[in-house]
Amino acid sequence: MSKIKNTEIKDKTSVLTVRIDSELDQALTKIKNKKGITKAKLIRNYLEMAKYLILDGDSIQSLNNRDLIIIKRSFLKKLVEKLEDLEQIELGEKFGRLINDIATLQGKTDDIDYKIDLCEHLGFFTKHIDSEGYLLILKKFGSQKFVESFLWKIIKNKDFDTQFIESEIEKSSKVRSQYDKVINPLDRSTSHYAFEFAKMKKK
Repeated sequence: MSKIKNTEIKDKTSVLTVRIDSELDQALTKIKNKKGITKAKLIRNYLEMAKYLILDGDSIQSLNNRDLIIIKRSFLKKLVEKLEDLEQIELGEKFGRLINDIATLQGKTDDIDYKIDLCEHLGFFTKHIDSEGYLLILKKFGSQKFVESFLWKIIKNKDFDTQFIESEIEKSSKVRSQYDKVINPLDRSTSHYAFEFAKMKKK
């Protein structure tokens, strides 16, 4: 059985021979030593990024040809937190739309697992699903309103209800009741956000 299985794995792979200069080779050696992995594993990790990013000589692009930049997650969080609730919601929806557009191009419009994997590979947050299937998002990623609208766009592929800002929730019991029913934030971890609508289906 093991021989058949190994043969199947080999049939799904191919060998690439790439010549690189010594400076790049030294840089890879430093990184693989730091990570404690083989150079082959390190290179495969970089090549895996081709599933999610287009690397050009002088730019990084998403698979739908949008220009990207790399910034610290903490810096993004600080920028988002300075925005009013409605602006946080709008920004979350824009980020969600980016993920949805890429998923659509790959023929995975309704594939939530692919979208969450994409978020992880683009550095938004680490994919963490608890024992009951709830997606947990580290609070360091962004403010709650930003995360709510971002996930809502990805998972439901609908516009986030702009009534669900803190001022409206606090002054209207009707809005609060609707918010609790639709979004239903859960206290599953002190360091993570969790929502009833972001419970992943078991495979």
